[in-house]
Amino acid sequence: MSIKILIAAHKPYRIPEDPLYLPVQVGKELASQEIEGFTGDNTGEHISAKNPLYSELTALYWGWKNLPESCAGLGLAHYRRHFSSGKRGATVWDRVLTLSDAESLLEQAPVVLPKKRCYYIETLASHYGHTHDPEHLVKTRAVLSKLQPDYAEAFDRVLKRRSAHMFNMFLMRRPIADAYCEWLFPILFALEDEIDVSKLSRFDARLFGRISELLLDVWLEQTGYTYKEIPFLYMEPVNWPKKIGSFLGAKFGRKKYKQSF
Repeated sequence: MSIKILIAAHKPYRIPEDPLYLPVQVGKELASQEIEGFTGDNTGEHISAKNPLYSELTALYWGWKNLPESCAGLGLAHYRRHFSSGKRGATVWDRVLTLSDAESLLEQAPVVLPKKRCYYIETLASHYGHTHDPEHLVKTRAVLSKLQPDYAEAFDRVLKRRSAHMFNMFLMRRPIADAYCEWLFPILFALEDEIDVSKLSRFDARLFGRISELLLDVWLEQTGYTYKEIPFLYMEPVNWPKKIGSFLGAKFGRKKYKQSF
């Protein structure tokens, strides 16, 4: 089975040595340098120039539009985060998902997702509102109600939850991945028309990539596709005290996020 997980990256980075992975240089249309060995997201039909707003989604759009139909499975990961095989290994790189693992998983379920991130003391809506501009969610629901009204109630249900499949990470059988992209991108394009990003910082302007993290579960909620959750790996150390401190500061101190952690 031909399966590809696209690895979105904006700088040189180590890539798993397995045919499952296709490293994609995101924002290539705007980049001054080419990353050797990476495929640019600016060939064929693409939205490479939207990378400052869409983050890793420009890689997904490129893969959706340009990978051949013979690619039976399509996924998305990030250079600093990968799916785990669940196997033991001497280093984190030895535990990254392989092609044979992916083939087995897609035989078990049409959709593979990272284990949910739990916020415990926050709903998804309140967490977004504490860390970013809550008006983004209001406008997203309005766009959804106009373009995909059957999904509005699913949006409300998902936003009341305290956990979600984050990071825009997934692996899907190709027809399902295509269907997801056909649903997702028109919503984000319409949302772009509703938000003036020119007044936002570079960090805040990446809101469309953040909104899509929430929309994935909305789409799954409404479509009812079964999925399998597997662990994911951080390829770099995580400063958990800083991460947790920022989370609590946003909730109780009204300190919006200013950077990724």
